[in-house]
Amino acid sequence: MGDRIRMQELSTDVGVFIRSMASRNYAGGIAKATKDAVKILDAAGKDIVLVETVGAGQSEVEIIKVAQTVVVVHAPGLGDEIQAIKAGIMEIADVFVVNKADRENANKTVMDIQSILQLSSGGSWKPPVLKTVALTGDGVSELVDKLEEHRLFLEKDSESRVRLLKAKAEAELTEAIKERVLGSIMENLKKEGKLGEYLQKILKREKDPFSAAEELLKEKGFE
Repeated sequence: MGDRIRMQELSTDVGVFIRSMASRNYAGGIAKATKDAVKILDAAGKDIVLVETVGAGQSEVEIIKVAQTVVVVHAPGLGDEIQAIKAGIMEIADVFVVNKADRENANKTVMDIQSILQLSSGGSWKPPVLKTVALTGDGVSELVDKLEEHRLFLEKDSESRVRLLKAKAEAELTEAIKERVLGSIMENLKKEGKLGEYLQKILKREKDPFSAAEELLKEKGFE
């Protein structure tokens, strides 16, 4: 799970497996199959699984249902200072990284993130804000240390770990139910010929999609 073009040197390492996965319009920043792929790799006994999302936005937060430690990467001078104040991103990060820290305004970006973090109540884990330069490797060892520190924190803080596992299990169950229910309803509508009927009503503006959905769900016993 990553970009093989940017990781060609790593891809030749016998201990590394890299797989690019298209999101295929699946909302949340990761591919729909990513969760299952991570489970398979975990079951296969892989020590570390890294998942790179398609980007960082207020709604691209599906990664929290997959990863135990979430790293949010910012860069100075690219408008990420505005991006940083988005609630979704600030709430999911366990570690913040300001990459390209050799650029101008890197310190300002760090201070902006730290200022926003001070306004949040947070929990027992306080997300650190680190600086890195990927091209030279500066700060990478410190990042690895913080990732290990967070892993150990989760192992010691049983309450946080249980809460994390429950949240993931709930998300997986909810998604599975949605898929089954939606698939069943759509299949029945096609068999009964009602799908085309309601589509025609929407196209003729006799019904809006939300009213049509509400009516259909009531017919199926979903109040």
